[in-house]
Amino acid sequence: MNRESMAFDVVIVGAGPAGLSAACRLMQQAQDAEQELTVCVVEKGSEVGGHILSGAVIEPRALNELFPDWEQLGAPLNTAVTEDQFYLLKDIENARRIPSALMPKTMHNNGNYVASLGKLCRWLGERAEALGVDIFPGFAASEVLFNEDGSVKGIATGDVGIAQDGQQKDSYMQGIELHAKYTLFTEGCRGHLGKQLIEKFALDKGTDPQHYGIGIKELWDIDPDKHQPGLVVHGAGWPLTGEGHKNTNGGFFLYHAEDNQVVVGLIIDLNYSNPWLSPFDELQRMKYHPLFRQYLEGGKRVSYGARAIAKGGFNSLPKMTMPGALLLGCNAGTLNFSKIKGTHTAMKSGMLGAEAIFEALSAGDEGGKDLIAFTDKYQGSWLFDELYRSRNFGPAMHRFGTLLGGAFNIVDQNCFGGKLPFTLHDRRQDHAELKPASECQPISYPKPDGKLSFDKLSSVFLSNTNHEENQPCHLQLKDASIPLTKNLATWAEPALRYCPAGVYEVVEEEAGRRFQINAQNCVHCKTCDIKDPSQNIVWLVPEGGGGPNYPNM
Repeated sequence: MNRESMAFDVVIVGAGPAGLSAACRLMQQAQDAEQELTVCVVEKGSEVGGHILSGAVIEPRALNELFPDWEQLGAPLNTAVTEDQFYLLKDIENARRIPSALMPKTMHNNGNYVASLGKLCRWLGERAEALGVDIFPGFAASEVLFNEDGSVKGIATGDVGIAQDGQQKDSYMQGIELHAKYTLFTEGCRGHLGKQLIEKFALDKGTDPQHYGIGIKELWDIDPDKHQPGLVVHGAGWPLTGEGHKNTNGGFFLYHAEDNQVVVGLIIDLNYSNPWLSPFDELQRMKYHPLFRQYLEGGKRVSYGARAIAKGGFNSLPKMTMPGALLLGCNAGTLNFSKIKGTHTAMKSGMLGAEAIFEALSAGDEGGKDLIAFTDKYQGSWLFDELYRSRNFGPAMHRFGTLLGGAFNIVDQNCFGGKLPFTLHDRRQDHAELKPASECQPISYPKPDGKLSFDKLSSVFLSNTNHEENQPCHLQLKDASIPLTKNLATWAEPALRYCPAGVYEVVEEEAGRRFQINAQNCVHCKTCDIKDPSQNIVWLVPEGGGGPNYPNM
């Protein structure tokens, strides 16, 4: 049966900051030139912003360019950063505050805003629709379509109403094809279509492997007397130190947002070596430190989420153009890890992509080309310069550790402006760093008390995660035997711990052990697709509208 199809000039996959900025910039140019242009955005979340999770301290540089009058237009950036604090946590009780002058300049936040990226994306979505963009939330792009010459033709959305056994249910609706002259893939970190395109077109040839972290975040209502709007706290050290934490890098954040709320979170690099480590439980015990407890005690946790972060930076960026398509934002890995920020860089990549496409279409291009003009625009932009200057940041942390790597980065950024005459590299993939469980120290985590610390299932509940239960599992195993043989024997099956949502279990039954996948719990963080040491788990898109539904993360 042939699928129905719709044709547009440009199709954009993902309503995040890159995709929505591209959509807005395309239509701005079309209106200025008095040209007709058809643009659509497909978003797998049930609404724009529903799958968006970030820190977030937002640098408005790209927003200033896209909408210079954003304040008058009501963009939800209401809380300017008032103070930066940096701490090194020595243990569960002690911390040392680090003077701002001794921190990399890139981590200073003067002129930035504590904000909800979900709210900003909803606002960008409203701006895009006002400009004439069609946005289709709840539609998951499940397949890349190709022309006969091999160029990207567009995408197909997934069928809805397929049962676990593959049969059509009463609710069955066939997916549709969205054809475009050019398609922008802006799915966010480790996008499942972007992953396929990188492999098909060898876009990562000659680059370092992409590197990742997992970011776990909670939103809290706190006592108004403890609230300091605009206070931004960053740091490193405990709990990612001590026994069982060798070769574990990462850092924490605590931001005082508006409405007597704070966001607290922990980012752990996914190149850690100890399979007993649980990123979720590291965050839970971290909150007992007085630095966090002073604000959170007596408060109420109101939301929870987790998401992988592409942090390889400049050295890991793939080629972002291919015939008929562009790979942009965190789908390509444009986050600047030296700033711990990716919103402004994702937005700028989307805007540059929009400008390259509009110029081509205005000149009579019928699509399907490899837009090398984008590469020229990117290399001449502040985005390229910013990412180039931060190219050594991540490799230094991985090769030298938090303290020595941090010292190197202070010299690199503050004394040389990121322009040292050499480039450090990190060419080992994150999943390959995991050591056998027998060689590592097991880590004991305290039981949650339901006040400061919590379990995974109650946390997933706060993420509003839901999937249609009777559908094919979107977490596929290449070899179903590996979890209970190779992974369990060698690494004590690390999926039981690296997943922040309790998706994976080993169930003991009379007939023996069984590996169970609770796909209903999945918050779409993509950690399993990245960290599984056997590279046996493949994350595929579920039915549109499934997954978390973050209100303002």
